[in-house]
Amino acid sequence: MKHRRPFAWRDVISPYRVFISEVMLQQTQTTRVIDKFALFLSVFPDFATLAQSPFSEVLRHWKGLGYNRRARFLHDSAAIIVEQFDGELPADPEILERLPGIGPATAASICVFAFDMALSFVETNIRTVYLYHFFGDQENVSDRELLSFVSATVDHERPREWYYALMDYGVMLKKSVGNLNRKSRHYVKQSKFEGSDRQVRGRILELLLEHDSLSVTELVAQLTEPAERVQRLIDTLAAEQIVQYRGQQVLLA
Repeated sequence: MKHRRPFAWRDVISPYRVFISEVMLQQTQTTRVIDKFALFLSVFPDFATLAQSPFSEVLRHWKGLGYNRRARFLHDSAAIIVEQFDGELPADPEILERLPGIGPATAASICVFAFDMALSFVETNIRTVYLYHFFGDQENVSDRELLSFVSATVDHERPREWYYALMDYGVMLKKSVGNLNRKSRHYVKQSKFEGSDRQVRGRILELLLEHDSLSVTELVAQLTEPAERVQRLIDTLAAEQIVQYRGQQVLLA
């Protein structure tokens, strides 16, 4: 276990803890998730508490993880799990895929880590391992191609530990051979954050967390961005049910 990475969601395993960690880890580096995970669980220790809490509080404790739409998905998923499954996470990837923001890979990873099910999925570190060992100099490799190798090699007796080891090995490989994910058909270079729509969206939400509500005019003034851009981003956030309009005011949904 020389290269095993210690994480709170590995040390104490429960379906709820796994669900929260997998959603947080979808688009955020582990180093940023570690501290947020502990704090989030201290405030929202189970699906029922999360579902019953105002979305504004969920978003407040999500702040810093980025891609804030996931906070909306997480809150909505908790409500569904409480209402339809008595607060118990279903051990069924097909059901999990129907939850907001949960795709096939995340549904499978949740089942692997929460229920020790021998399912196949690909994420960035796993992708690195299989590209390195099975695809050599091949470019434009699809995850569908990788999945056949993952399925053929998964440990059916201890799948959870197998995937932990696989992902930790992928991290180690990246340090020695670089980013092999560039060979993946699904590789997308991270766009610049400074000045991006993501940055302005985040700033809009920060302002709405600081105030009960603000008008579009007030948001434009504080953001010092073109009115058309601010209006477009507010409309997008409203369509995603992250913010809402109340008359001329904008507030968190």
